[in-house]
Amino acid sequence: MLKSKTFVKKTRAGGVLKIVREHYLRDDIWCGSEVCKECKDEAPVLQEDACIESNLCSYPHYLIPDTNVVLHQIDILEDPLIRNVIILQTVLQEVRHRSAPVYKRIKDAIHEKEKHFYTFTNEHHRETFIEREQGESANDRNDRAIRVAAKWYADHLAKKTNGGSLKVVLLTDDRANKEKAEQYGLIVYKCEEYIKSLIGNPELVDSLALQSDDQNEIIGSKLLFPEHLPLSRIQSGIKNGVFIQGTFHANRDNYLEGTVFINREGEDINEVLLQGLQNLNRAVHQDVVAVELFPKERWVAPSAVVLQDDSPNDEDAEEDETENKLKTVPSDSSVFKPTGRVVGIIKRNWRPYCGMLSQAMIKESTRHLFTPADRRIPRIRIETRQAANLVGQRIMVAIDGWPKNSRYPNGHFVKNLGTAGDKETETEVLLLEHDVPHQPFSQAVLSFLPKMPWSITEEDLKVRADLRHLCVCSVDPPGCTDIDDALHCRELENGNLEVGVHIADVSHFIRPGNALDQEAASRGTTVYLCGKRIDMVPELLSSNLCSLRSNVERLAFSCIWEMNHNAEIIKTHFTKSVINSKASLTYAEAQMRIDDTTMNDNITKSLRGLNRLAKILKGRRIEKGALTLSSPEVRFHIDSETHDPIDLQTKELKETNSMVEEFMLLANISVAQKIYDEFSECALLRKHPSPPPSNYDILIKAAKSRDLNIHTDSAKALADSLNNATVENFPYFNTLLRILATRCMMQAVYFCSGMDSDFHHYGLASPIYTHFTSPIRRYSDIIVHRLLAVAINADSTYPELMDKHKQSSLCNNLNYRHKMSQYAQRASVAFHTQLFFKNRGIINEEGFILFVRKNAIIILIPKFGMEGAVFFDNKDKPSPHLKFDSEGPTLEVEEHTFHMFDKVKVTISLDASNIQHQRIRMALIEPVIPGVSVPVPESEPEAKKPKLDC
Repeated sequence: MLKSKTFVKKTRAGGVLKIVREHYLRDDIWCGSEVCKECKDEAPVLQEDACIESNLCSYPHYLIPDTNVVLHQIDILEDPLIRNVIILQTVLQEVRHRSAPVYKRIKDAIHEKEKHFYTFTNEHHRETFIEREQGESANDRNDRAIRVAAKWYADHLAKKTNGGSLKVVLLTDDRANKEKAEQYGLIVYKCEEYIKSLIGNPELVDSLALQSDDQNEIIGSKLLFPEHLPLSRIQSGIKNGVFIQGTFHANRDNYLEGTVFINREGEDINEVLLQGLQNLNRAVHQDVVAVELFPKERWVAPSAVVLQDDSPNDEDAEEDETENKLKTVPSDSSVFKPTGRVVGIIKRNWRPYCGMLSQAMIKESTRHLFTPADRRIPRIRIETRQAANLVGQRIMVAIDGWPKNSRYPNGHFVKNLGTAGDKETETEVLLLEHDVPHQPFSQAVLSFLPKMPWSITEEDLKVRADLRHLCVCSVDPPGCTDIDDALHCRELENGNLEVGVHIADVSHFIRPGNALDQEAASRGTTVYLCGKRIDMVPELLSSNLCSLRSNVERLAFSCIWEMNHNAEIIKTHFTKSVINSKASLTYAEAQMRIDDTTMNDNITKSLRGLNRLAKILKGRRIEKGALTLSSPEVRFHIDSETHDPIDLQTKELKETNSMVEEFMLLANISVAQKIYDEFSECALLRKHPSPPPSNYDILIKAAKSRDLNIHTDSAKALADSLNNATVENFPYFNTLLRILATRCMMQAVYFCSGMDSDFHHYGLASPIYTHFTSPIRRYSDIIVHRLLAVAINADSTYPELMDKHKQSSLCNNLNYRHKMSQYAQRASVAFHTQLFFKNRGIINEEGFILFVRKNAIIILIPKFGMEGAVFFDNKDKPSPHLKFDSEGPTLEVEEHTFHMFDKVKVTISLDASNIQHQRIRMALIEPVIPGVSVPVPESEPEAKKPKLDC
């Protein structure tokens, strides 16, 4: 059956376009229930014995939630107790339009077999499709469609069971929809009353999201915040230039302050400072907001003091108390910033937050304050009956809303993550807080993996170069199982050298558009934590079929150069290949082979050739202005039984690290040029923008304090300056300077060549660059492989690959995932550092001052590659005095003046006074500051040092 609608549309050119929309209806769409025997081709989803123990529904029943229930009560629907749910097509389409995160979650629930969620395509069923009536809103039409589908199900099941006990229950929180459904003769309940009736899990009530009516019951009547303007007025204001749109970033160190970053072209102002709860006006970190700019005479400077929210736990703070706190925050009047206030919220970017209940709040009352782990998120008021069991637990809470007469947003309990401080719990928290997808791969994803046993076929060999005879080997860190690159070097008959970089051919196994590809694209990158790896692709690929392990045949994508002995490229060749690696070496093993003059086998000769060429390539890169920067990296030695860190030290880099790096860089540059030459509009590239000159101020002043000049006109000038920046009897000075230079850099990002004109990679001094060499752990490399394969006629293209807008959208996700992966890795290092110091007592170590602040010095401990702060906040002594001059900042404390890069000695210990925000505490030993107390080690740290597990 065909329904069609015809209408005309005016085009931009002024013409008239006739549009015909066709809508097909069918009468063979199955209900999905076991009781229906008409469609035997499909396995039933909804169970005949659909029993959920309920005081309201003592009979077997299926649930049909309306759109708002799915949007707001997704935590309820995900609970294992909730099964046999019919998700109507009308609801799914609305959810998809209104919330991408909820849409993904409900789709995941539908794919989970144990949940028995069934999608019913009511919009294409002849008996459940309805036309929109004249004067009827789209929302009212959809509500009616849901009621019609629920009625059809009720009648259909009654026929199939001869009027039996299997019923349909409609869940809606809309009063009008509920009344109309009851008039239809449907069984209908509010979500809350149904959930409260369930016997199997009474705690599920805590996961109910508060609706607008409920929120008014648990808040005061006093107006604390200005009303948010309606969206229509906001849009009009933005268009007229009265308001500015931007993304709100809360201040981690001051809850009364935040910044709105303007993300629209053509704006004269890049950011707007907000101060005071009234001006923040219920904005939450990462919300998209509309701000009104104050006149210039009301502009202020950012505050310089740490200010945590210490308002009373059980009562909303008074407005005047908040304002008094703000007035006590000193500002540097010489640095004013554009200042304003939030007038409305354009888009909420809330997510479930990890944290803990405020212990002072745990009383007989069910109302409690939740303190998020992320200091940028305000405390959240929740209702829970489990408070006594949640003391000392990490929990997840979601925000439901923030009324204008409530000091804090209202939310609901989502789930208990485990005991605070427990290793597994804290790892889960850092993954959730950094939005790292880490759930097990679904069956839909795993279904696209190759069937085992797998082997290379004759068909593969026909379309690939057979390079199994070459002396290929891999060089990686110890314990690496996801080996995605291997190398070879051999002399040719004409006297030149053949050098090959062979990369795992992951794109052979992951085909465009399937569930495996979509999951890899969503994850974006493998995340490496201390002692744990969150794979981008399933382990069968990452550690087995794609991993270029030794003495097994593997599919590869090879980049092969013919070079002369001066590392000049004569010819470049790309090919899909089959290789058989002759050795899987660590950096140390490869270095040992190169250095051992008694070893002259083919592998060692290949390594020596590669190492010699790499040194030439590196010298040439540095000559062009490539930067050699530094950042302290920590390596933990983990106990094999407890998995606790028993020692930590900075990573030692060998020549072989540099050797591998040089050829990976060369391969990436060669491939970048090739795919850009072939696809100038849709090549996925990577760029590193030049830092603005102001970024270098601190670096220039730090060098000047030692009578050295740093030139930053170009990367070449900076590289040369850093090479010449040495201080007699201070060998570590150059490393400190390079660490500081790293902090001045911009973030490297992926981009689509058709959407940008600046391709330059500042740090590598390369005019073009991409990522090709790690497709097991980076999705960007898979896309680059696909582009290269099409360029050499080794594979076919597909529409999304050639769509620059879709490529650009993909790049945005990859940049986000890459950034969050880095943050998660740092958080993991920080947590394991805390574990390391937990049982060490107090340790004395030498360090260097990296930065001076108004009331603290930031110190780097080279031995451990870690940073910490020493605070000077003795109330009985004069305040520290921060000075700025031509040679950089200095901090005067008592009779001592601290400069950047000064050598100091500190005690290091773990401050566990706040279980949620434990931190490494440092106290100064040398130089001695009178009146500053210093913890004393119980014994020499070396005596407590356990034997290393190497």
